[in-house]
Amino acid sequence: MFSASSATASASSAGTNPPRRPGISRLAASAVASGLVIAAALVGTGSAAADEAPQHQGGATAVLDGLKTYDRAVLHTDGKKQELAAGLFEMTVDGGGKLKTYCIDIHNPTQDQAKYLETPWNQTSLGANKNAGKIRWILQHSYPQIDDLAALAEQAGTGPLTEKTAAAGTQVAIWRYSDSADVDASDQQAEKLADWLGEHAEDVAEPKASLALDPAAVSGLSGERLGPVTVHTDAGQVSVTPPADSASGVKVTDKSGKPVTAAANGAELYFDVPAGAADGTASLTVQATTSVPVGRAFAGVTKSQTQILAGSSESTVSATATATWAKKGAIPAVTAKKNCAKGGVDVTASNEGDEAFTFELAGAEHTVEAGQTETVTVPVAEDQAYDFTITGPGGFTKTFKGVLDCKTTGSGTGGPDTQTVDQPAPATAGGSSTGTGGDLAETGSSSATPIIAGIAIALVVIGGGAVFFLRKRKASSAGQSTEG
Repeated sequence: MFSASSATASASSAGTNPPRRPGISRLAASAVASGLVIAAALVGTGSAAADEAPQHQGGATAVLDGLKTYDRAVLHTDGKKQELAAGLFEMTVDGGGKLKTYCIDIHNPTQDQAKYLETPWNQTSLGANKNAGKIRWILQHSYPQIDDLAALAEQAGTGPLTEKTAAAGTQVAIWRYSDSADVDASDQQAEKLADWLGEHAEDVAEPKASLALDPAAVSGLSGERLGPVTVHTDAGQVSVTPPADSASGVKVTDKSGKPVTAAANGAELYFDVPAGAADGTASLTVQATTSVPVGRAFAGVTKSQTQILAGSSESTVSATATATWAKKGAIPAVTAKKNCAKGGVDVTASNEGDEAFTFELAGAEHTVEAGQTETVTVPVAEDQAYDFTITGPGGFTKTFKGVLDCKTTGSGTGGPDTQTVDQPAPATAGGSSTGTGGDLAETGSSSATPIIAGIAIALVVIGGGAVFFLRKRKASSAGQSTEG
């Protein structure tokens, strides 16, 4: 009927106003997150549809290939020196394409082959970081965006730079703003580059999503055009894939009812549902091949250090929207997204039916009148994994899952595999960088991380937690809800 998971979490405050070489000043706290279970029954009949993918506002989805271009750095914390590998990661995009990224979460580990989603800043630690714009400036004015290393070295006054030292210097400059880290590049030229980037950085606005649909879910009566769903993209054009179930007769059209197979930024799409269609659901997908804008954040589906984009090949990006319809009654559409400002997940229920929709969530009862929308924030602990499924008419299910990773976590010990400079390094620079050993381990990566996370999830699920129900109240009591 539903599934849920959560993991042991740690949370901390992250500084966002570093001087040239900022010291770390953090309060670290750890907490065991309670189990999160959300279930829903949207009463009705119709065709079944399911969404098992992690919640995603659209854009690129990629898998982490590891740390590829890097040199050494030293992190100063609690009077200790810890040696790190610092540089560029690479990711492979689902559907085609390559990304290059830097870490913006120095103390968190990476997971081998972790899946990442293009994510708005406000759903990561960048949302509360007043220096996030300076990080984007650094990305725009250093390697690999500036690949003429002789010109970069001359402008920054560093002396000769290699790809490795340029990547290390750039990463160090980013860490000073993303994590308020007291960190130095081991190479003298890389350190000069980090200093120059930090001193000249200016605020730059967050880049727009490579591709997104808003809203991600709509609903309405049979015989209507449901929408609009607006396309947001920096690609010149996106292809539009209609619902797979052609037997339903549902088409994707513009406002006038003309079928749409391609769209541009700002286009409005509609689900054209025939009057005789059985109650049900359908989805549309838009897709494009484009370069993802530099500065987009990438958050792990599972717990893995947050990344920021430094470069992109032509890559596949996509977004999906769903529609639910019925002949009468309450016809809700439900979506969810992280809310870092409130420390939770926003569950939004809209109702385009002809009677009120009442549901219970987090122990409180809510009513969404016909034509209205209500959002309820479900508290989730920092670093907690969540996984919940909402069920609906005729077997409809929609799953939302992810990790609330809104803060940089500084425990004073670095990542679990961070080595101090007086210890032997696991590998020399240029060693393994695939996450199975070598220098990637020194950035906090650990192949044991998924196992540890799995044990934590299992323990919390066994222990149980708050149970929230989203359901339609019987018509006889529809007018007696309590707002929470």
